[in-house]
Amino acid sequence: MKAVIPVAGIGTRLRPHTHTQPKSLIPVAGKPILAHIVDQLVEAGIDDFVFIIGYLGDKIEEYISKTYPSIKTSFVMQTTGKGTGHAIWLAKEAIGNQPILVVFGDTICEVNWKEIIDSKTSVLGVKKVDDPRQFGVAEVDKDGKIYKLVEKPAIPKSNLALVGIYKILETKELMTCLTSNIENNLKTLNEFHLTDAMMCMVALGTEFYTYNVISWFDCGKKEILLQTNQLLLKRGNFNTIDKESIHNSIIIPPVFIDKGCKISNSIVGPNVSIGENVHIESSIIKESIIGPFAELNYAVLTNSLIGNDASLQGTVHSLNLGDSAEINFG
Repeated sequence: MKAVIPVAGIGTRLRPHTHTQPKSLIPVAGKPILAHIVDQLVEAGIDDFVFIIGYLGDKIEEYISKTYPSIKTSFVMQTTGKGTGHAIWLAKEAIGNQPILVVFGDTICEVNWKEIIDSKTSVLGVKKVDDPRQFGVAEVDKDGKIYKLVEKPAIPKSNLALVGIYKILETKELMTCLTSNIENNLKTLNEFHLTDAMMCMVALGTEFYTYNVISWFDCGKKEILLQTNQLLLKRGNFNTIDKESIHNSIIIPPVFIDKGCKISNSIVGPNVSIGENVHIESSIIKESIIGPFAELNYAVLTNSLIGNDASLQGTVHSLNLGDSAEINFG
């Protein structure tokens, strides 16, 4: 089985960070969003991946090739934002006719991946939400069999949101429906959605069943990103700190501190993730993500997202500071 991961989105909701790096490479709890996804799938036994890349895609290809040299990879370019259905269609040659597991590259989920992979039927990951209008929605019968799929319905008849996990056995039928939609210019909200192609499959007799996801984090916004960081830090083992990197400072777990950091005269934590080679002096930081090679002096930060190579001098309480930015409050 191949894992197909679309990561071509621009990530407008996470600007300014996504001006300089893909959304899927923004760090959460010590590693990029994409690494959390790939690590889970590799652990479940998948070693064949198709990445659909676009904006800043060379950075994704470089990261995957360097970090996961033992897996089989294909990279497909999507140069225009025509939707997830179009992205999967572009990868048809890399996919072939074998079953696929599609996982969106900006979504971290807690699921039993082996259970999904071993399922005898095609399954779609779902989660009940309060307002399903911003998602693809599944309507199901009492046995969990899907009879209708709708992308971003104005008046939802179900609160089961599609969470970006799709195990599809009938790949040939999927490509037939995607091709038909694209050739006939059948769009929803001006995009070719995977949801519409799967609804076409349902109409042709393909059986999809739901799989209830335990936890689901759509890491497309700063607030969700920080919430995800907090949860993963609490669930992981991130309390082992290199004492040589800490001088006259207090660390309040859970905290992740990468290699090469220097922290002096500061209070860090709880729920802080710090990338490699970060320098922090005389600062108080909690509930935040600090990108690699950032430098913070006399800063008071909470609920903040600080990009790679950023420099902050002064005092502030909540920031969304992009890569290579520099602020001086002195």
